[in-house]
Amino acid sequence: MLSDINVKKIAKLANLNLTESEVGLFVPQLSKVIDYVAKLSTVDTKNVTATFNVTGLVNVWRDDVVTDSLSQEDALKNAKRTERGYFVVDRVAAGEA
Repeated sequence: MLSDINVKKIAKLANLNLTESEVGLFVPQLSKVIDYVAKLSTVDTKNVTATFNVTGLVNVWRDDVVTDSLSQEDALKNAKRTERGYFVVDRVAAGEA
């Protein structure tokens, strides 16, 4: 079974602030999940046909081709404000969205 410390570490990694009562609630729940995954890892699947490609679809990749881009002048021509070849935008203070 997981300990409170384990749950607190997991919560920290997930950037969750848990109260002590929530930690106590999650200890048995997460322990059950981990036990179930451990149980699944013992299942013999060597004679089971893979089903990851049931659609027959495959990834289609294209070659990366370098093409000409906009000139700096063209990229900036519709900007409200520019300075020395860069876009100028209003500052966003920390905490603002």
